[in-house]
Order: sequence, then structure tokens, then C-alpha cells
Amino acid sequence: MRDRETSLADRLSTAAKATQARLDRARASDPTARADFAQQQEARRIAAAARDARIAERKAAKSAAEAAAAAERATAKAAQQAAHEAAATARNATLEAERKAARDARYAARKAARGR
Repeated sequence: MRDRETSLADRLSTAAKATQARLDRARASDPTARADFAQQQEARRIAAAARDARIAERKAAKSAAEAAAAAERATAKAAQQAAHEAAATARNATLEAERKAARDARYAARKAARGR
């Protein structure tokens, strides 16, 4: 029965060999060890730069469109406000003319009443 049991040293040795085998497999599959790794990385960097450029272009176009829309809204609002002020001025002028006409009519009526 003692023959089939492994000693502590055997178990440690087996664990060390397994660890070394895992390290060897990891080193073998290391992407930096491949010859085309640098080319792939450069291609990825170029693709990322192009993607960032497209995103920046879209953002610039979007902000330009938003600025144009804001300018259009501001122009429309200014035109609406000018029209409103013009209408208010016309109303005020009409009211003032009506008041003056009423005042003149009262004055003429008083003058006519005195002149009798």
C-alpha cells in the first residue's frame, strides 16, 4: 500500500512540472512571438484612427447642423418678435387715434354746448 502512495516530494515535483508545462504553452501562444503581430497591431491602430476620424467628422457635422438649426430658430424667433412688436405698435397707434378722436369729439360737444 505504501508503494502506491506518492510522497510529498513527488507531488511537489509533479505540480512544478505541470506549472512549467502551462508556462511553456503560454509562451508558445504569446502573440508577440509571432512575426505578423506588429503588422496586425499597426493595422488595428490605423483602423482605430480611421474610426475616430469618422466619429469626429460625424460629431462635427452634427454640431454644425445643430448650430444651423439654432440659428434658424433664433432668426424665426426674432422675426416673430419683430412682427409682434409691429402689431403692438399698430394697435397702440390705433388706440391712441381712437382716444384722440373721442377726446376731440368731447371737446367739440362742449364747445357746441357753450356756443348756444
